[in-house]
Amino acid sequence: MLTTHVLDRADFEEALEDIARLRITVFRDWPYLYDGSLDYERDYLSVYRDSPKSVVVGAFDGSRLVGVSTGTPMQDHSDDFGAAFEGQAIDLEQMFYCAESVLLPDYRGFGLGHKFFDLREAHARALGFKTICFCGVQRPKDHPLRPADYRPLDGFWQKRGYRPLAGVLASFEWKDIDQPKETGKRLQFWARSL
Repeated sequence: MLTTHVLDRADFEEALEDIARLRITVFRDWPYLYDGSLDYERDYLSVYRDSPKSVVVGAFDGSRLVGVSTGTPMQDHSDDFGAAFEGQAIDLEQMFYCAESVLLPDYRGFGLGHKFFDLREAHARALGFKTICFCGVQRPKDHPLRPADYRPLDGFWQKRGYRPLAGVLASFEWKDIDQPKETGKRLQFWARSL
């Protein structure tokens, strides 16, 4: 039976290793192609442990974690994303950031993506945020590792009311599974009002 719920701090600590492994597994696939490590993931996930306003949503098949979705106030990531918002008339103190949603392939298409957004949006509203956002990696259409049957999530995001923020692009580096070292990636921000 599939269930989805917000993890409290104790649940999060108990599931930390599973969350880290899940992120590495899902992000290895297109479009992220992320060649991750448990050490990096443990460090990265500390943001959600340490932020009193963060949210972590788990999707479970019985007791098995099959998906996870995270979010924090944008201010928790201002150092990472500050440059992307320079020159924009956007109040980052009023913005909640939906960081990632990862879900094993066999569990896609059952509405869990909507549940992830529903719970994060409800969390952000309850905290008084006015805007909610996320970002997605941009890859060339002719990338050699792009699956022939890949369907971008743009339509799903648009149906939920999200729109790309013109000119708001973040830049990050990570090691792709087919590369010897880290390379830069562009990520497009999407947002909607709450």
